[in-house]
Amino acid sequence: MAESTESHSRLAYLRLESLIVTLKLAPASMVTEKELIALAGLGRTPVREAIQKLEWQGLIAVRPRAGLQVTALDPSHPDMIYQARRQLEPLAARLVAGHIDDGARQALIVCAKSMTECSVTGDKPGFLDADKLFDEIIERACPNPFLIQSLSALQTHARRYWFHVADDRALDMSVNLHVKVIRALLQKDADGAESAMLELIEGMAAPSLQQGSQVDGQDAL
Repeated sequence: MAESTESHSRLAYLRLESLIVTLKLAPASMVTEKELIALAGLGRTPVREAIQKLEWQGLIAVRPRAGLQVTALDPSHPDMIYQARRQLEPLAARLVAGHIDDGARQALIVCAKSMTECSVTGDKPGFLDADKLFDEIIERACPNPFLIQSLSALQTHARRYWFHVADDRALDMSVNLHVKVIRALLQKDADGAESAMLELIEGMAAPSLQQGSQVDGQDAL
């Protein structure tokens, strides 16, 4: 029973996180718990646990006597997000390259194929689903849980800002950069994985940092 509850909570989180990241739940919008339960298609308990995680990650704010609010977009945030990711994520890639097992290798191959297909079809939401899977594979394979804990919220926020501004060209570039990291990981090339991950972060950051003005003033915190 505990495992089932945990699974439902995780599913609720993934569904609601995806809606926030792809802006289907609009930045700064007010929502109710009842609405989120309906959107997640799951019960009250797993949705409440998902809301707690989303609040901890800074994607939902609890407004006393008002309800729940999807966190607004802030044009100053992408620079801070990528500043932290540049320091942490290349190290995670280096560690994973030295500890990757056959299960993670197979999962990364599937992930790369999924991303490539999204590039062909121009499927940005699908790419973000694959990017989430990529991060989870790295999370499971990384031997440093404290490092991964620090990265989780950063990666989710980065996806939302990327989705807000990215075009097809940014999608193609992001897919190519992910595949480059995956190739280095499959080869257990620690130096290559570290440098490819830094290149990936810079590539993912570019649309958000160069087009930060697209974050509307009314969306700012």
